[in-house]
Amino acid sequence: MQALVIAAHGSHLNPDASDPTYAHADTVRETGAFDEVREAFWKEEPHFREVIRTLESDEVFVVPLFISEGYFTEQVIPRELRLEDWDPDQWDSDGTDASQATLEADDVEKTIHYCGPVGTHDAMTDVIVQRAESVTDDPDVGEGVGLAVVGHGTERNENSAKAVEYHADRIRQQDRFDEVEALFMDEEPEVDDVTDYFETDDIVVVPLFIADGYHTQEDIPEDMGLTDDYRLGWSVPAEVDGHRIWYAGAVGTEGLMADVVLERAADAGADIGGALESVRATMASDGSRGSDLEPSTGAGD
Repeated sequence: MQALVIAAHGSHLNPDASDPTYAHADTVRETGAFDEVREAFWKEEPHFREVIRTLESDEVFVVPLFISEGYFTEQVIPRELRLEDWDPDQWDSDGTDASQATLEADDVEKTIHYCGPVGTHDAMTDVIVQRAESVTDDPDVGEGVGLAVVGHGTERNENSAKAVEYHADRIRQQDRFDEVEALFMDEEPEVDDVTDYFETDDIVVVPLFIADGYHTQEDIPEDMGLTDDYRLGWSVPAEVDGHRIWYAGAVGTEGLMADVVLERAADAGADIGGALESVRATMASDGSRGSDLEPSTGAGD
């Protein structure tokens, strides 16, 4: 038997923070690829610390639903799962290419395959592009359009910016969008000045966040000038400084994220059969072209 654990942050303050985790877990569960699928959280129940002990499977694949490699993925989750032999060096990563580490949870006699976070997997690049397609309702979006990939950024964790820059570079190399920029909330270049970095009339803005919360639904819309008060909502697209801003909301709410979770597990050795093809077919046939959770357009829309 094999089990999948999707490990996410959760929130005591935002009841919607866990919605993407449950949605993607349901999508994976429906494929039948795993005998058991569990959600686990840092700030909600069920908690990281208990989840492994609720499983019957001897082999467990843990996929962190986090954007970057850092404090939570390298310290908190392994500690709470009681992976005593864990060392971040086992990922052999420079901050964007974590793979997986196989460890033994001796107290419950289970083999744990601890995977890198979804946010640094190459498949996340496709999800960002899919998010741009979803918000513009255009499967061919790109020509004549700029794309801003937005991250939090922080001097406390250089890997936070690395993930954003990594995917922006990969999308830039596709030559699909006229311009592609990595922007940040707490570092330069800042998302506040988004229109300064683009010549295109249309700019799609995709926040590299797992769930919609006060950063994506309050700070970023106000910082970009989409609205003076997030409680009043904003238009999509919104006119700002002579540009049309297509604000997509958190990338983690895109249905295709389930694909990234499966890819992480498969890379670690999980036997997922035709699960990837099943998820992609389901997303392609969805009316929103892959979004299980509707793109947010502000409180007033």
